[in-house]
Amino acid sequence: MAGADARIVRNTALVIFALVALRLVAAAVTPITFDEAYYWMWSKNLAGGYYDHPPMVAYVIRAGTMIAGDTELGVRVFSILLALPMSYAIYRSAAILFGGVRVAATSAILLNATLLASVGTLIVTPDAPLLVASSFVLFFLAKVLETGRGVWWLAVGAAVGAALLSKYTAMFFGAAILIWLICVPKLRRWFLSPWPYLGGIVALALFSPVILWNADHQWVSFAKQLGRAKIEDFRPVFIAELIPAQIAFATPLVFILGAMGLHALTWQRAGALASRVLIEALFWTIVAYFVWHSLHARVEANWFAPVYPPFVLAAAAGANLVQWRPRARRVVDFCLRWAAPAGTVMFIALVVQANTGWLSGYRRDATVRSVGVGWRELAAGIEAERVRHGATCVLAQDYGTTGWLAFYLPRGTCVLQQNQRIRWVNMGEPDPKLLAGKLLYVDELRPDGHPSLNALFAKVTQVAQLQRKRGPLVVETYGIDLLEDAKGDVLDRSPPPEAR
Repeated sequence: MAGADARIVRNTALVIFALVALRLVAAAVTPITFDEAYYWMWSKNLAGGYYDHPPMVAYVIRAGTMIAGDTELGVRVFSILLALPMSYAIYRSAAILFGGVRVAATSAILLNATLLASVGTLIVTPDAPLLVASSFVLFFLAKVLETGRGVWWLAVGAAVGAALLSKYTAMFFGAAILIWLICVPKLRRWFLSPWPYLGGIVALALFSPVILWNADHQWVSFAKQLGRAKIEDFRPVFIAELIPAQIAFATPLVFILGAMGLHALTWQRAGALASRVLIEALFWTIVAYFVWHSLHARVEANWFAPVYPPFVLAAAAGANLVQWRPRARRVVDFCLRWAAPAGTVMFIALVVQANTGWLSGYRRDATVRSVGVGWRELAAGIEAERVRHGATCVLAQDYGTTGWLAFYLPRGTCVLQQNQRIRWVNMGEPDPKLLAGKLLYVDELRPDGHPSLNALFAKVTQVAQLQRKRGPLVVETYGIDLLEDAKGDVLDRSPPPEAR
């Protein structure tokens, strides 16, 4: 490797390690979100599947807590460290598909500059392992193209299987790969080879625990996720959210480079045919589905995680391989220079805002409800009430509050969601003795109280009102009710809509 190339590789590695270190610091100081607390509870009861998603996010959190304990950092550390092999996969994919150290380095840095990668690996959801697995799907397909060796299809199958264990969105990789093989003449020979089919068997074998879990639970997870966007629910208003959300999650400068790169791949033939078609198939197949989905239901910005690996490769190829006109070249050069600094500043600002509210003058913003700032203090107040009244278990009405209570109350405290019991089917039944005594019910303060509790308990008494605060801002006020003398089963065991 020439001296200049070695310097680029070294600097790229230093930048990525620095960004990972920054995320680790942010992970340690930022309270977990309600989704993370929920998935943390999954990690204590590993299974082949769960009501909401496949199990990979639970495995990732379990690995992290084995390293750093049941702390905010422990929940997140393994997810954040996965950015290192992810970056390697992106670097190698770009080097194989488009050649040159500069394109490879640009791809790795641009991916890490996005909020989807920085926040998406910090806040552990199924999209975090999906992003990593998607990077390896791209890498192993590039190896198939580079070597022509069928054995790499087994690696492709393993990566697709890992992606399927992360989120059901990965099923679209099959369609994208099929389009790639059809559209590139020299690759059609693989249809007559056993290797792609063996790769499919590998993917199916890895995904089989999810299938078996669903078969044992009335296919409830498949029904929940695959039935989100119903054709009869035509509401095109949601499509207006797509582009602004992706500009924010990609960060504006990376988004500009990616859009220009996709244009260059299609209209300026940047790169070889097989490379261009691979990027376009992986990107547009999934984007097309989400555009359709957005005509019927809301599409969350982080759901686009699997398209980001091909997106940043398109950005890097367009920036480094195309002879742009002077004005466009100035735009490209500006975006290349400032994409990583701008992404880092946006990440730091988001972490500061989520933790303190300073940047909005302590007013409400998009982070205030989901990030658990103030929950440690709130949980201390709830625990004091539980001890004072001798309550044996704490009940909540939603999975987010249940997760936060379980995470921030003393370890071993009985915490249960009173309804939607399908979410906790892997945890087994609670000890009946814990539900036979006094119980504490925690929910946001409501003007009409909780009439349904009066049908379940002979005595319902509000014993406290406690606030969750971020600085001077009151995020929520919780009513703490003491429940006594249950008239029957205190848990609502009604089946979920998907199983009726």
